Amino acid sequence: MPFYVSPEQAMRDKADYARKGVARGRSCVALQYAGGILMVTPNASSALHKISELYDRIGFAAVGRFPEYESLRKAGVTYADVTGYQFDRHDVTSRGIANWYAQTLGTIFTESPKPFEVEIVVAEVGARPDTDQIYRITFDGSVTDEPGFVAFGGQADQAAATLKERFSDGMSLTEALAAALDALAAPSAGTTGTAGTAGSGAGNSEAALTAAQLEVAILDRARAHRTFRRLRGPRLEELLAESRAAAATATEPAQSAQDDSASGSGSESGSGPAPGSGPASGSGSAPGSGSASRPKPAIGPDDPPTGPAPGGKDGIPKPPAK
Repeated sequence: MPFYVSPEQAMRDKADYARKGVARGRSCVALQYAGGILMVTPNASSALHKISELYDRIGFAAVGRFPEYESLRKAGVTYADVTGYQFDRHDVTSRGIANWYAQTLGTIFTESPKPFEVEIVVAEVGARPDTDQIYRITFDGSVTDEPGFVAFGGQADQAAATLKERFSDGMSLTEALAAALDALAAPSAGTTGTAGTAGSGAGNSEAALTAAQLEVAILDRARAHRTFRRLRGPRLEELLAESRAAAATATEPAQSAQDDSASGSGSESGSGPAPGSGPASGSGSAPGSGSASRPKPAIGPDDPPTGPAPGGKDGIPKPPAK
């Protein structure tokens, strides 16, 4: 007879197993910009894609085990094609595909001994920025609507915190790519910083991500039919150069402001007299002025007092009262 395991413990063990598998990969980010939706992830392979097209205006991004999310991608393409053929192409929406993925992953998580180690994002670009939709589906079938941007997989919390600081409505493609690179560099900077081997943090990590190490795709709002387009080769290298130049230009005013504040505080501290020294402290006319250049001995709690007694005059102790 097998050992009894409570349902709560079984679900908890499955969730921990899947969460650890997803966290071993690199993060992926998807965010809106003025012309559509940008999706970026580190990927050294040119054949095994993490970002793909599902339908006309719908994109797919995933992290985790490649065989598992690749089977989900193919099933999503089949679901979208069948739905569009049976009804109408406008009836295929990202919300419907996200709900279908949530049901599929929820069934696998509940009934299968081993859950899928994947996280999925389904994004749809609309005619206007306020009609864009980004959905995140986790390994247990939970689906959430992410307004504006989302970071998932790997150290997603640090990447999401960086995106929250950098994201703004109406960004250009160059600004969106710079924000995505900063978000992807944040987890690696934090990891290397703890080991003591990082030089300057996120800047070095971001510079290490070249065009050959990135997978970048957009859902272009200006296209009429199929909006999905990959950015690679010279076009991606040009965008990377522009985004890093813009980021360097943006950091120069902040650095100059810090230098000005540091120099101003240093001049103020050096122009005035030292604390506790009066005008006569350097002339030697005041009693005890020469003791400022010598360190004072430390007085313990059991040592007798070294100064004049309270109420005394000119260092002469006051006689005790009768």
